[in-house]
Amino acid sequence: SFKQAEKAVHQKKEQSKTKCRKARRRHINSVAEFNRRQRKNIWLETHIWHAKRFHMVKKWGYCLGNSPTEKCYRACYRAMTKHCLLQDLSYYCCLELTGKENELLKQLARLCSIDTGLTFEEACCLSGRFEGSLNLYRADRYPEDTLGPVTFIWKPRDGSENRQLWIWVHPALKQDILRELKAIFQCSEAEDVCIPEPGTASVQEEKQMDVVLSLGKKRKKEDKEGEKAVPVKKIIGDGTRDPLQPYSWISQTTGIVISDRTMEILKYRLIGPLSHSVLTETLKAASLQTV
Repeated sequence: SFKQAEKAVHQKKEQSKTKCRKARRRHINSVAEFNRRQRKNIWLETHIWHAKRFHMVKKWGYCLGNSPTEKCYRACYRAMTKHCLLQDLSYYCCLELTGKENELLKQLARLCSIDTGLTFEEACCLSGRFEGSLNLYRADRYPEDTLGPVTFIWKPRDGSENRQLWIWVHPALKQDILRELKAIFQCSEAEDVCIPEPGTASVQEEKQMDVVLSLGKKRKKEDKEGEKAVPVKKIIGDGTRDPLQPYSWISQTTGIVISDRTMEILKYRLIGPLSHSVLTETLKAASLQTV
């Protein structure tokens, strides 16, 4: 009887130590854990939402939702035809060109042709009211040596001769198009080097922050301070760019600046008849303040 009582007490202690599934799966430092899991494939800002509902694939340096886990095709079709459907296109790479409008148009004309339709000089697009799309070719090589399709949008004029142009390219085409843009604008000198913020952990430091996984034991961090440890900051970069490489280049002859704004300027697509209504209800115009 004494042994049975001792066994019952022992079992009671074992049961008290067990936690619910949510508590057992909770990481002691979710920021450090998420950064560790993004070393090879960057997450979009909507990654957690997609990871719970989609089969994820690793492509072009990103972790993307490929197909839904539930049968929601009819719901998506209904949203596209009657309501509003949002798509996260932030994995597309954004290249920003800044400089004099005449110089930008002069060199960009070498990458496209009026025979294919739209160009960077289209009046409705040049004003900044509409987004344009076209196919790019290597400089002066049309109709051969196609680089690929891109979309672009001009920042509306502010009275100065300097303009800003954002070109959105697929990550698989980014390196070829960026190389061609740097060649035609003679942007060889790096303007800035992306330096991680103070406190950003390197790979070795993140390894020290990794958890010790063991069966039946609580996850613990290899840090003397324990809970007082500072969370790891997210390293600047994206799936197509090393965080320690230059991300902005300037031309000494023309003053044109090319900047890689990937994962800095996000892109979402709204589809459906109520898209405009959703935008007007979501976005509020800021009050104009003059200095």
